[in-house]
Amino acid sequence: MTLTQQIITIAMVVLGTMITRFLPFLIFPAGKETPKYIQYVGKVLPAAVFGLLVVYCLRSVDLFSGSRGLPEAISILLVVALHLWKRQMLLSIAGGTVCYMLLVQLVF
Repeated sequence: MTLTQQIITIAMVVLGTMITRFLPFLIFPAGKETPKYIQYVGKVLPAAVFGLLVVYCLRSVDLFSGSRGLPEAISILLVVALHLWKRQMLLSIAGGTVCYMLLVQLVF
């Protein structure tokens, strides 16, 4: 990339970041009530994103070959157990990831 292209790329990234940061404050000012559909999306979107991530992570698990999904199942159980025990999302995610990587690299 030339210097001009690099400057344009950086400017576009900065502009995109600024728009996504400031636009909600312009659309929904502090004195106005947030529309009901935005409140609804704010409530259901986090669960939908996690559901999508679970489906994405398990899409290529083959129950009829290899380890038959055992590392994935064990890691999912650990994530659920950690979350029910400590109620800390980062601990649950990190614990499940470390468990899966150890199982795949050392056991299966």
